Amino acid sequence: MKVLVTGASGFVGSALCGNLIARRLTTTGIVRHFPANPLPGVDYQIVSGFSKSKFWKEILVGVDVVVHCAARAHVMRDSEKDPLAVYREVNVEGTRNLAEQAASCGIKRFIYISSIKVNGEETSEHPFKADDIPAPEDSYGISKWEAEQVLQKIAYDSKLEIVIIRPPLVYGPEVRANFLKLMKLVKSGLPLPFGAIHNSRSFVALDNLVDLILICLDHPAAINQTFLVSDGDDLSTAELLRRTAKAFGKSSRLIPVPVFLLRTAALLLGKTDFAQRLCGSLQIDISKAKQLLGWTPKVSVDDALLKTTKHFLKNNERN
Repeated sequence: MKVLVTGASGFVGSALCGNLIARRLTTTGIVRHFPANPLPGVDYQIVSGFSKSKFWKEILVGVDVVVHCAARAHVMRDSEKDPLAVYREVNVEGTRNLAEQAASCGIKRFIYISSIKVNGEETSEHPFKADDIPAPEDSYGISKWEAEQVLQKIAYDSKLEIVIIRPPLVYGPEVRANFLKLMKLVKSGLPLPFGAIHNSRSFVALDNLVDLILICLDHPAAINQTFLVSDGDDLSTAELLRRTAKAFGKSSRLIPVPVFLLRTAALLLGKTDFAQRLCGSLQIDISKAKQLLGWTPKVSVDDALLKTTKHFLKNNERN
């Protein structure tokens, strides 16, 4: 099997390429710049971007499966005048162009790494399911949903098999953004005002996400299906902080500040989105992946956090 991975130097793409090489699969990695630490065995191809006019066919020759990880990522404070138009250019039209050329080249399968934001931003009584009616709320989520619809149309009109995977927040070694900030806060030992947050959120360890992608490379039951993925162990914000502290070998210092005060403070500071992620719930039902694919998360939350914090300590000694 020959696999082409877009976003091959990114957080998910790099880990996936490493696993593909370990399985002795021929791997082509699409990158914007040659990696500082390239993985031995990966055939890196430098591509400037994912425009709707990009010619892919030469790179796609001989490829059996495309795993499309690359995207314009979610931006908390987007400075673009029309964020949706910019997201659509890369996430929708760029994906359409790549998938159409993949179909015309006779490629067997196209795995698309979407986002749980297609389902929505928050759950209340019931967890999100793979076959729920999509309800994206922001420009990023809308662009991911539109890309999914484009792929489904291409699959209907051709022999290309589509597999869609919607992960929530992914964490693991090399994690960035909010999860990295959280680890730095926990490691600092400072008291944190999050002890009264009793929400329930799903996360997915990088190892678990990559494992599901690997299964979807050739599993017959994955054809033209959409899957949600998580660790299968939902945590409150307070519990996540406690377990992260434990992984660091520290005691958590959480002060039980009422949630309404945290939300009020966030509103005054213009950080309502951050408060929603901190205090709101987002639960995911992964039963479809379990039933159709026989998949279960390969690593536990505690083991994944331990691996993540060890890597952080090794590479952030000054912190």
